[in-house]
Amino acid sequence: MEDSTRDEYFELLRFQTIGADPMHLRDCVQCAMWLRQWLAPLGFTGELITEGGHPPFLFAERRGAEGAPTVLFYGHYDVQPPDPLDAWDTPPFEPTVRDGRVYARGAQDDKGQFFAFLCGLRDFLAEFSNDAPTLKILLEGQEESGSVVLGRLAPSLRARLKADVLAVCDTSAAKELRPAIVAGLRGVSHFTIRLEGANRDLHSGAYGGIAPNAAQAMCELLASLHDESGAIAVRGFMDGMEPPTEAERAAAEGAAVSPEEFERDVGVPPVGGEMGLTLTERNSFRPTIEVNGVHSGYGGPGSKTVIPCQAIAKLSMRLVPGMVPATAFAALERHLKAHLPRGMKLFIEELTGEAAGFRLPLASPLFRLAAHVLGELDPRGAVYQWDGASIPIVSALRTLSGAAPLLVGFGQSGDCIHSPNESFGFEQFAMCRAWAASMLKALKG
Repeated sequence: MEDSTRDEYFELLRFQTIGADPMHLRDCVQCAMWLRQWLAPLGFTGELITEGGHPPFLFAERRGAEGAPTVLFYGHYDVQPPDPLDAWDTPPFEPTVRDGRVYARGAQDDKGQFFAFLCGLRDFLAEFSNDAPTLKILLEGQEESGSVVLGRLAPSLRARLKADVLAVCDTSAAKELRPAIVAGLRGVSHFTIRLEGANRDLHSGAYGGIAPNAAQAMCELLASLHDESGAIAVRGFMDGMEPPTEAERAAAEGAAVSPEEFERDVGVPPVGGEMGLTLTERNSFRPTIEVNGVHSGYGGPGSKTVIPCQAIAKLSMRLVPGMVPATAFAALERHLKAHLPRGMKLFIEELTGEAAGFRLPLASPLFRLAAHVLGELDPRGAVYQWDGASIPIVSALRTLSGAAPLLVGFGQSGDCIHSPNESFGFEQFAMCRAWAASMLKALKG
């Protein structure tokens, strides 16, 4: 990586673009303006679009040669909160290089990946400026919190978003950095549930054995979501679920990590989810309900003998094709109300995301083209993956733009995205950059 490119990359990483935190709105605006300025010398006309009080998204366009295809590239500049800060070896918003990797929040997800793609786009334009495709770029600041503003405003931009190819670089390669074409994503919704009991925290001696305990009630309620085998126990939640085809199942298993590799990577065996199914089946083709955080009572030093009056849990659900987000959430809401412990009031808040899952046909001509390009970049060739994660807005962009999605990324498990000490390797950056330039060259014809 050239020194000038490294300087740009590090400048991008220093923006504290925590899109879900209103305290960082200014950082998000400044980052979006920086990106618009970065694209301008390449011939892009850019516009920042937003609703008041929310991070903007950037839409930029460069008109291409007559009759050339149109490529819409999507990425996001917002990042996850860096907490817990004391678990970082170096400051999360001060990029640090160690052993060929850049450590910072957003180093991979998604600043590193989308910026590497943009650098490849710049390389391509340096050689093929006069006969390039029409290029449209959409970079948003709320992907990590459900793409709320973009989701509301995108339908009004339908004509401007029209494209032939929807390129996304926010996914992972297979193990050992073998290129992977993502042929499907799970959908996602996330929300908060709150339980309230007494009108205040109570002395656990004076009221113990009498007053209901919100912390205990939350544990009971969350435990009711799954049965003893790990299967989801919410009636109606999986209605409409479409199983994978045999071809999809075989392709996914061919690129899978083994249970032993999984345990070496994350330090625990893959015993979560529904037993009796393969690791790949559970991660790629089955829905989930996960508890992302639980908060109640006292957790500081020493003890504080109280019966908590309130408990809060953050939940997310991953959805597969055939499942309707509103229907799945309604089933979950009915379950929570039916299993509410005595003495508790239930509140469901902050529902965001509500994105459906999708799978793409393996016989797609675009997939064949991508596999050819990736095969030239890596002699091992490309594999297909069905990503267990979600990019909430991609399904909507696919419909609005009329474009064929092409999701190719170069993340690895060791990048620790969403965790302390997130990082991205220079080799990964270079591969992503080369992919962008080569893919655009192939689309040019």
